[in-house]
Amino acid sequence: MAEECRETLLKKDYYDDCPGCVMEQRKELQRGLPIKMLVSIWIIVLSASLPISSLFPFLYFMIRDLHIAKREEDIGYYAGYVGASYMIGRGLTSIFWGMVADRYGRKPVIIIGTVAVVIFNTLFGLSVNFWMAISTRFLLGSLNGLLGPIKAYASEAFREEHQALGMSTVSVAWGIGLIIGPALGGFLAQVILLAAVKIMGSRSFYASTRFPYFLPCLCISVFAFGVAVACFWLPETLHKHDGKARLHDGPYEALETASGGSDANEKQNTEEQTPKENLFKNWPLMSSIIVYSIFALYDMAYTEIFSLWAVSPRKFGGLSFSTEDVGEVLSISGFGLFFFQITLYPYVERLLGPVMIARIGGIISIPLLSSYPFIAMLSGLSLSVLLNCASVLKNVLSVTIVTGLSILQNKAVDQKQRGAANGLAMTAMSMFKAIGPAGGGALKPDDILHLECDRSNRSSDDIQAISYST
Repeated sequence: MAEECRETLLKKDYYDDCPGCVMEQRKELQRGLPIKMLVSIWIIVLSASLPISSLFPFLYFMIRDLHIAKREEDIGYYAGYVGASYMIGRGLTSIFWGMVADRYGRKPVIIIGTVAVVIFNTLFGLSVNFWMAISTRFLLGSLNGLLGPIKAYASEAFREEHQALGMSTVSVAWGIGLIIGPALGGFLAQVILLAAVKIMGSRSFYASTRFPYFLPCLCISVFAFGVAVACFWLPETLHKHDGKARLHDGPYEALETASGGSDANEKQNTEEQTPKENLFKNWPLMSSIIVYSIFALYDMAYTEIFSLWAVSPRKFGGLSFSTEDVGEVLSISGFGLFFFQITLYPYVERLLGPVMIARIGGIISIPLLSSYPFIAMLSGLSLSVLLNCASVLKNVLSVTIVTGLSILQNKAVDQKQRGAANGLAMTAMSMFKAIGPAGGGALKPDDILHLECDRSNRSSDDIQAISYST
């Protein structure tokens, strides 16, 4: 085995000062599952996804305390714009960060993105007015452009047989971050409230606190700071030959170039000087981006609605769940995602291919989501079992579709355009996702009022404490 590795390395041209070549050598020598690289990518993506949804449990109350809404019915309207500002910022800059990643490397963009989480997520928790809140979220989305480059990184850091696992790691980490983000934000914000009630016997101390929503933001920022420091040891994957000969793809090409003399070198230089393809004319890339964007809108709508639907009273078509019940469902879904990613997905992708996976996942999602109103008619054990199964299956399908489309996008372009292609996909996805919070915010006030009316027999402290986690 070692002899085969040496022969493979000798058949390729590498450059000591090229980080991409160093990564290629590591991949050739690597045997077994790259656990360290998988964990690194998983943690980086998790740190970037947590701030996206962690604010939703307390955003309604934060906007209320900022006194921007003249009526209580308008709070959801303003909250929707705060939620959408992140996606708008990310949509406007994703292509730029992709081009930066193609020019200077994936690693600098990843470090800048995690540092942006540390700074602007912390400032969001310290917001003293509505415009500061919306500005910090917009800047967070604008400067946290690592999702596109990290997908390109995942497609380049693994051997061919492990690429599907690497791409699914990005999707699963992102999905789990969106799942546990609201639970983390609601729990940490609720900790301050419950501590104030326990210590002071009332909400007076909590009400007098200038930054009652700072703790969730601070904890996520501390985690992102640790990730940012660790990213300095992350290996780069972008080839930088500085005008020298390119990396040969195989033994025949290497032999052809070595024996071809000036003619082969001239051909090689001509290939390097070939202008980049117009991404908008690349139909395999654009078709996968279109499907990806439409799916992103549906997925964001589900994320926004599920928790509210679960805690809504049964007379409004909900499940009358407690926050503990919702947290249990989300926890089981997260565990199911993780199990599926490390065990089943690579084999499914190898068997069916990314295109067929995306098609099957999209088809199954239609009857699955249509079944939720009928699930609400159940009760007891049957409700718990079917809801958990539906939630796990929905999240597994989401990861399957997103990962399959991401693989198609990265295979549709070469490395020189991979960052820009992923940035274009992130721009389209962000614009579609921005519609979700802004549109959902206009619909939430009536639902929230229904919830509060139904809970009118509870104390105000209990109502607010429960609402945090929803």
